[in-house]
Amino acid sequence: MMMRRWLLSCLVLLGAWGLAQAQRAEHLLGPGDVVRIAVYQNPDLSLETRISELGEIAFPLIGSVNLAGRSTTSAQNEIARLLREGNFVNNPQVSVALMQVRSAQVSILGQVARPGRYPIETAGSKVSEMIAAAGGINPEGGNVVTLTGTRNGQPVKIEIDLPAVLQGGRADLDAPVANGDTLFVDRGPVFFIYGEVQRPGQFRLERGTTLMQALAQGGGLTQRGTERGMRVHRKDANGNVRVLQLNLTDLVERDDVIYVRESIF
Repeated sequence: MMMRRWLLSCLVLLGAWGLAQAQRAEHLLGPGDVVRIAVYQNPDLSLETRISELGEIAFPLIGSVNLAGRSTTSAQNEIARLLREGNFVNNPQVSVALMQVRSAQVSILGQVARPGRYPIETAGSKVSEMIAAAGGINPEGGNVVTLTGTRNGQPVKIEIDLPAVLQGGRADLDAPVANGDTLFVDRGPVFFIYGEVQRPGQFRLERGTTLMQALAQGGGLTQRGTERGMRVHRKDANGNVRVLQLNLTDLVERDDVIYVRESIF
């Protein structure tokens, strides 16, 4: 019995903590946001409207109401108070739903088609949706989007693997964006191959690329080239270059430099 009471107490505390977190993260209304307002059993008082540049809306019976800086819960309470104190509705039950978010913006930088600042059109918009609004990632861009911003007053940095989200069905990895966030798409990883190959140069590194596949991207060996004695120059975590001899089935890593030697026979 005591264990059960303890578990119930923990659940109550966790529920209160979760509610507090949700309240802190709730969007504050601002100019440009679109809200839908309904008053129970008073359909004539229902409307969908955009908050003006002054942060106000025009509401039936009570006139201008300033909603800027308020949460939807606070907006509900304010409209209900004005209806009640004006003797327009007895015990009004008001609901305010956020339909479009235009007061909040996200900066999208790096390898996207149209870098710039974009409004968060809908509450709860995800990283993938904002990248799509910017025209998607350029061919030179990488697969990872880095989100930087603040949550509950603390700086955050999140890396979102877009292929895992869009192709792997991992919607749980698609983080929601918030006002003031910056999304950055870096250049995609590359490797270099030179020596006795048909097309030496720089190539995009796809996931899971083996040394054999890297050789194929370089057009294969020349008549003088040999797979024996190939060297891979790779930087370690400290920036020091190590010279490795890999098997053809080993994976190539970002910024690897592959050198194909000439056969001595």
